[in-house]
Amino acid sequence: MKQGVDTHRVFADYFDDTEIKALAYAVSKNLSEGHICLDIGAYNDLITGKEESEIIEINPFLQKSHLFCVDEIKKSSFVMNGDSETRPFVLQNGKLYLQRYFEYESEIIQQIKAFVENEERNLFKNRAILINQKEFIQTLFSSSDTVENLSLAERVNWQLVAGLSVIQKHISIITGGPGTGKTTTVAKILAILYRDNPNLKVALAAPTGKAAARMKESLSQARDILPNLSQDVKDRFDDLEAKTIHRLLGYKMNSPYFRHDAINKLDYDLIVVDESSMISAPLMAKLFAAVSPLTRIVLLGDKNQLASVEAGSVFGDICLSLGEDMNRFSEENGAFMNSFISQADAQMSEKFIRTTPVVNLMAEHIVELKRSHRFKSTEGIGLFSKALIQGSVSEKDYQDSENCQGEFVKVEENENSPILSELMIKYKRYICEENIAKALQYINDVRFLCAVHEGKYGVKHYNMLIAKFLQQKSLLSPQEGFYENQPIIVTRNDYSLGLYNGDVGIIRNDENGVLKAWFEGVDGELKQVLPGFISAFDTVFAMTIHKSQGSEFSSVAVILPGDEDLAILTRELLYTGITRGKKEVILFGSKTVINDAAQRKVERASGIMERIQ
Repeated sequence: MKQGVDTHRVFADYFDDTEIKALAYAVSKNLSEGHICLDIGAYNDLITGKEESEIIEINPFLQKSHLFCVDEIKKSSFVMNGDSETRPFVLQNGKLYLQRYFEYESEIIQQIKAFVENEERNLFKNRAILINQKEFIQTLFSSSDTVENLSLAERVNWQLVAGLSVIQKHISIITGGPGTGKTTTVAKILAILYRDNPNLKVALAAPTGKAAARMKESLSQARDILPNLSQDVKDRFDDLEAKTIHRLLGYKMNSPYFRHDAINKLDYDLIVVDESSMISAPLMAKLFAAVSPLTRIVLLGDKNQLASVEAGSVFGDICLSLGEDMNRFSEENGAFMNSFISQADAQMSEKFIRTTPVVNLMAEHIVELKRSHRFKSTEGIGLFSKALIQGSVSEKDYQDSENCQGEFVKVEENENSPILSELMIKYKRYICEENIAKALQYINDVRFLCAVHEGKYGVKHYNMLIAKFLQQKSLLSPQEGFYENQPIIVTRNDYSLGLYNGDVGIIRNDENGVLKAWFEGVDGELKQVLPGFISAFDTVFAMTIHKSQGSEFSSVAVILPGDEDLAILTRELLYTGITRGKKEVILFGSKTVINDAAQRKVERASGIMERIQ
């Protein structure tokens, strides 16, 4: 079998120095694995005690006894040392970066500082917005939910705390699992700000077109149930447009640069970005650079989900940097926010009030929503995902997740179980539905999620398996190219067609017998495209867990990988797959594999946690 070019080796070969060759190879390979930099100490630990053959497999330029020395690396002419000369590498805090990625990380930190400095100057004005609408805010965020059987953290009205915090700040993060109300909270924030300023300029964005469309849809649904909204405010919601981040910044064909940047800033008062855990370090840096420090920016996401496919886990790193100080506020700010929470048992107790300063730029800027309105934390999907986050799934967790009245998680160790057919036949509903708009909704009745593309447990195999099954049931006639009722997913943005990475459509004849690709457009209208114009797509009975981020399906089958790919199955990957399900999740694999994955947490090297202090 023909081997591909080792791009890391090609990069390393640019350098003559043996030590730098080894470092260049390690940094390049780390980038491809999602790390922003190379942690020298961690890398030395990785190779210590290994046989020479194992070390060469990790890095062909390393010798068995060789460990990297930070003091020696500093002396290299290829490493920046504080002078003005630009060099390929930067060493800071024991971490080695490619110069460009160090600049990305620096841009993120510098912009956070600028946001914080400006909000301190505007605190009095921003609090006035809240004080002037106190009664409206209390009504808007009032809850009739019972707090019995909830933990102390779950009882707090964190949605209200998040709303109050966002309006006081210029940069905020709202994190939380599925159903905790992140988008609902944003809808309430918009209602407050629109009442204060009807001409407020708002941008909505997300990493993918599908996530952007879903955000707009969720905000519209939330708007419809909010109390006491004037028609003018409701109309402002209708004017909102959700875009991909690339489109928001002004994508330039075949260029890494955008129309909006540090010089040509975006002209908005508020920018809300959903699914922020999916944003890579380069894209986050370019987004932050294009936002004025006078603008409010709100990042939404689930800190426990997968990070971006590309380098960096910026959202997760920022959240992690606060540790136990997340959802903790100063005595003064805590008292101010508690004064808006009329229910005493929904206020922040002393546990969430800190008496000493926290040296972190994002202190009091991150709120985690604790209470899921979709899943119970004591059974089903809610219980199982909570156990995963904590790193251990007990036998009782398995039993309580499966044996419950509502949504459930079941582990199926027999990969040929009849349950497989029961799940595959669920695709019948969209195939038999003549109304294309309804068929596009029904395609989300079920989805098979795989950890890998290739092999027996991969996306390609399951797409073929399901298509063959449906063919045997006389429901489908699969063939090369496009065919009637084929579900497809767009895999690359196409701005000329208005299709974006992650958009799901159905191939079906129109009334004239012409084969078209049908998609749900903005506000639910149908979009039809001649399939031949779609240059990058896959069949999508099955998809990777990565691709499923931002999506929801009534039934989910999570296909755990084989022995050769087990290292890829991490806590974050499994959590993301399980939380895509709304009613039932079937895990095809063993409890041993699941338990191992629960303990395998993704750790990406970066300097954000140290530099944000």
